[in-house]
Amino acid sequence: MLSSLFLKAFVLLLCSDIPMAQFIINYDNSLPASQRFIIHVLDSTHLFVQPHAAEMIRSAIAEFRDQNSYEKPT
Repeated sequence: MLSSLFLKAFVLLLCSDIPMAQFIINYDNSLPASQRFIIHVLDSTHLFVQPHAAEMIRSAIAEFRDQNSYEKPT
C-alpha cells in the first residue's frame, strides 16, 4: 500500500464471517468503478476499504439483514 509518491489512507474491515465478506465484495463489485471502496482483499474475512465507505457498508448490511429477517406471523 505504500508508494514512494503516495500514502493511501484506508480502514481495515474485519468481517464476522466469510459470507459477510463475500456480501461486501459483491456489493462493491455492483457499484460503478468510480464508487468502489475496496482497496485490497487480504484474506477471506479481512478487507482494506476507503474510510468514507464505512457508513455506506453498515447501511447495506442493515438493509440486507432487514430483507432476510423472518418475523413470525401473529
